[in-house]
Amino acid sequence: MRISGGKARGVALSVSKSSVHRPATDRLRQGIFSSLGKRIEYIDICDLFAGTGSYGLEALSRGAASATFVEMNRRACEMIRRNIAIISKSMGVDRLNATVLAKDAMKLYSFSSEPFDLIFADPPYECLDSIGMDLFRVADRNLKVDGLFILEAPGNYEYDAQGWTLSKRIGKGTDQPTALFYERK
Repeated sequence: MRISGGKARGVALSVSKSSVHRPATDRLRQGIFSSLGKRIEYIDICDLFAGTGSYGLEALSRGAASATFVEMNRRACEMIRRNIAIISKSMGVDRLNATVLAKDAMKLYSFSSEPFDLIFADPPYECLDSIGMDLFRVADRNLKVDGLFILEAPGNYEYDAQGWTLSKRIGKGTDQPTALFYERK
């Protein structure tokens, strides 16, 4: 798994299969970030169910101001910290504005004192149906009014969240991961 764009383009991330069940695919990440374009620059993002941290690290490489990684698996958190160091070194900076929270994304009321411009969520697919409503509540609490919530899910998944509009879908096929872009109505 590699960073696909920005200052750390091509840098390989540390991935432990015992800590992460299903890392985001390079192809889907490329599609998401191509779609976002310059919108990613100078914004604050949150990477929920962060796993390897690939969404947040990609955002930092492409110019995001800060990234908060929320991951409950402590070994995955250590891997994210290693990946932050790898990306920081590749970008030629002493330290990235990155925070790793070893917490359950569904049990935190708020992740930051300020809301985020963009939230990525890549929850375990098998629990999407049971956490859907709560996941959008978490996004609602932690996202700026004009913010964007991007949910990675199976290709056939769509959630009709009250107060939210599905504005874009990236990815094709029911057996492939897809990215759902949600905005508030």
